[in-house]
Amino acid sequence: MEFVHESPPMRVVLRPGSSVTAVPGEAERLGLRRVLVVCGPRGAETARAVAAALGDACARLHAEARMHVPVEVADRAVEVARATGADGCVAVGGGSAIGLGKAIALRTGLPLIAVPTTYAGSEMTPVWGLTEHGAKRTGRDPSVLPRSVVYDPELTLTLPVALSVTSGINALAHAAEALYAPDASPLVSLTAEEGVRAMAGALPALAADPGDLEARGRALYAAWLCGAALGATTMGLHHKLCHVLGGTFGLPHAETHTVVLPYVLAHNAPAAPTALTALGRALDADDAPYALWELSSRLGAPRSLAELGLKEADLAVAAGEVAGQAYPNPRKVTAQGVREILRAAYEGDPPPPTYRPNQTER
Repeated sequence: MEFVHESPPMRVVLRPGSSVTAVPGEAERLGLRRVLVVCGPRGAETARAVAAALGDACARLHAEARMHVPVEVADRAVEVARATGADGCVAVGGGSAIGLGKAIALRTGLPLIAVPTTYAGSEMTPVWGLTEHGAKRTGRDPSVLPRSVVYDPELTLTLPVALSVTSGINALAHAAEALYAPDASPLVSLTAEEGVRAMAGALPALAADPGDLEARGRALYAAWLCGAALGATTMGLHHKLCHVLGGTFGLPHAETHTVVLPYVLAHNAPAAPTALTALGRALDADDAPYALWELSSRLGAPRSLAELGLKEADLAVAAGEVAGQAYPNPRKVTAQGVREILRAAYEGDPPPPTYRPNQTER
């Protein structure tokens, strides 16, 4: 057995009420005296509570985060951070807010504290993303990894069930790709499998009772594990597809991950039997791609890219853009293969039962 595994330094706090009780302490622990609090317009009320808890340590609340982090939004946030003399940043919200906090950290070197309100898991990765001229570019830099992450299940109680489900499946996508990543390790595999198992159990429970604080906390725990697994590995075809669909065509992030994931897994299954076996164990299913499709459908998530607003004419454009870029994937990426995935995801029918443990890629 051979592998390399690196665990970046990070402090994690998970408990109800921690967004107002723990964030000031985390800022003080990092020696921060003037922090910029960033969020999106819809998360401003929650962010104001965090800002109030910080008291004099809050330099300003900046509520301009947007999906896929447009570069002009990042530029404006960096200007605000510099103008206020901020010595740190607290990002409160989902992937858009965390992404904006990462953009500030990347450009300024300021330490970041993340307070997630969804299950995206991006707070656990050194991956940043910016969208410019209709294209989303991503990179990895240790400077964007939050120094502290504060998980407060109470903040997710008002997260609509529909968004809770798609956000949770988005996290599952992180774990799924980590299981067949070229730089996976035994610890990553264990983390990813447990993340999938925890999320698959939490989502039906919180869908049945959105006020179930235990289920909400379990989903945050799962998001942490799934994000950490992705943060330690390299993204493949699934994430590249979703970045193109989001950055170029403006499709919503979590919903796109939810729709696309079963079809990418079905496509990659012949070349990644060990990963699919692990996913099957976590989902208690023989056919992991179908199990994920059935789970998201049962919980009311969107089923097709057409439902998300993608036009049929966009399929060929997206396929060409995805196939024209190099990135690791267990199965060779071809334009034809990507078109087949996109066509299936566009139509939304159940993924084909392609997985067999003894199959190998032809």
